[in-house]
Amino acid sequence: MSKVKSPTEKKRLSLTKDRCNVYGECPTSSRKNIRLNKQRGHMEMRRAANEELRGLKGSTAEADADEVESRTKDRINALARSSFKKVPDAPLGEVVARKLRYRSRQAKGRKSR
Repeated sequence: MSKVKSPTEKKRLSLTKDRCNVYGECPTSSRKNIRLNKQRGHMEMRRAANEELRGLKGSTAEADADEVESRTKDRINALARSSFKKVPDAPLGEVVARKLRYRSRQAKGRKSR
């Protein structure tokens, strides 16, 4: 059972804890696209590593191997920094406040016409 008894307290907690997707996509497509974008980033990193290592295929010189390894690590780190990162959803209280401000501005605009 909830420790919060007052309905106003429950509402206040709900507005701070609950989150709302403000990205502007359908929730089902967001769920699919997040997984897809993460997968695409991992595939890109693996492809980059394989491209660098393919050049080393016939060579046995240790200096070449060290150079290719450092280039591979640099390239993977650069790709990891620029890869997909999910933007967290906004708190419900902020979303509701933004919508109310927008509605009041729209109402003021209609009155002046």
